[in-house]
Formats: sequence, structure tokens, C-alpha cells
Amino acid sequence: MAAAEREDGLGRESIKEKARLRLREFDVGDRFSHLPLPKASVLLPLMVREGKLHLLLTLRSMQLRRSPGQVCFPGGKSEAIDKDEIDTALREAKEEVGLQPEKVEVICRLVPGIDKMNHLVTPVVGFIEDTFQATPNPDEVSDVFVVPLEYFVKPLNYKTLPYKTSTGYLSQMHCFIYDDHEHKMSFKIWGLTAHFAVFLALVIFGKRPTFEVDYDLDDLIASSEKNFMNLYASLYKRKKNNL
Repeated sequence: MAAAEREDGLGRESIKEKARLRLREFDVGDRFSHLPLPKASVLLPLMVREGKLHLLLTLRSMQLRRSPGQVCFPGGKSEAIDKDEIDTALREAKEEVGLQPEKVEVICRLVPGIDKMNHLVTPVVGFIEDTFQATPNPDEVSDVFVVPLEYFVKPLNYKTLPYKTSTGYLSQMHCFIYDDHEHKMSFKIWGLTAHFAVFLALVIFGKRPTFEVDYDLDDLIASSEKNFMNLYASLYKRKKNNL
């Protein structure tokens, strides 16, 4: 039994190590922190279960004013006490699901996104233990669940949703339906949450998804930064035009 457990631990560690190496190549650090937009962060909590990487997600409480009942990562707006985006993500994860900051092995910050409120949202990736038991804050979170990371490159139920960006540009949004047998319910994962999950899966697995993405997969780092800067530039232009 001890030998099997040790082997399991080694297997888990090698899966994590491969992911760490890939993720560190994509770490943007504080390169986008200077942009003059209100800041927010989300934590993308990775864990190894049954020999596979999984991602922890939350279902927002129906009592919330903004996006009630939607799937998202633990996270929220930056506060004056936060040193940086990592601090924000860890503080919010503790408030929302009871995840203690010292229980997160932070790996990197990935290219940010811009939400519909024009916040600069930084995804912070970290490993958590597969034994983590969430204690959701009912004011903010109604459920917590995990999805195999591979689902975001090889989904069973996927479609695109048309949407208009805040700059008026018509685009397509990823939308995944995930049937969770543990909860006996289906979760709809879309918007910026799906965007970050897809990018994370592309970075770690380095393989083509079964659906279209707007990245050059042969040069994922440069194309993801270019996409983001184009989005930011169009937002900045619109702000200037409205002055």
C-alpha cells in the first residue's frame, strides 16, 4: 500500500512538473500591470485527480447583482491592501471558497483579459491539493466543482455564442456544457472563464483543440499577447473617441 501511494505521489508530481515548465514559459509577470484600467484577478486552481489535471470552478450565487448563477473562477476586484494581482486572486479565493493562501502553489500569471465592465482581469495559475474541501461563502458562491482540464481542448458538448465586444466588434465566444456526475447537474462554462480555461489547456497540453481558436497555435505566446493588445487598443480608441 505504501509503495502504491508513493508511486501515485511520484506520478502526480511528474504531471505537475510538466505543467509547471510549460506554464513558466507563458508567465507575463507584471508586464500588463501598468495599463490604466481598473484591476481584477481570478485564480485558476489546478489539481491532479486520478492521474489527470483538473480545474476548480465556482457557481456564482443567485443573490449577486452581477452575473448571478454563472460559472466562474474564484476572484474579484483589486483592493488597496493587495500588493499585486496574485494577492488579489488569493484573497478572493479565501473569501469565496475558504482556500488558504499558503495552500496554493502559485505558478504564473497569464495574459490578461478584459471583462464587460472593462476591468483588466489577470488569470493567476496555482496548484492546490486534490484533498481540498471547499467551504463556499453562500453570499457569493452556491457551488464548487472540478472539470478535467482536457475538456477544454476535447469537449463532449461545445458550441460558440456570438457576442459583441465592449468596442462594438462582433465575435464568437466559447461555450462548454459539462455534465458533472458528482453533482448530477450540467454546468454552462462560457465567456471570459471559458476563454481562460481554453488558453490554460492549450498552454499545458500544447495540442490542437477539436474546435476553432483565434490563436496561431505554432506561436501561442506571441499571438495571445497580440490578440490582447488589439483588444486593449480598440478599447482605448473608443474611450478617446468618447472624450
